[in-house]
Amino acid sequence: MATENEQSTVGIDGATLLGYVRIAVYVLTALLALSLLMVGTVGIIAEIKGTWHWAIHLESTISFMALFVSRLLVVLVPLFLVLVVGRQVVADA
Repeated sequence: MATENEQSTVGIDGATLLGYVRIAVYVLTALLALSLLMVGTVGIIAEIKGTWHWAIHLESTISFMALFVSRLLVVLVPLFLVLVVGRQVVADA
């Protein structure tokens, strides 16, 4: 029999939710850093090789990464703001 004093363990608290948001922000930031590293690597190879073939690779990589980074920032910026505000509101985080 359940009494009125028992608390339900079904829901998650604010600190746990902020932990999940923090992990999501870290993963998305790592993806952003790796994509910028990839563009830089292709840029260095294109500069060293100096051929039109690598220039085409660089151009296509930059266009694809620009689309990827723009979509990534659409998700990352609001999540980061939620994390910053949530850390001020939730005392356990």
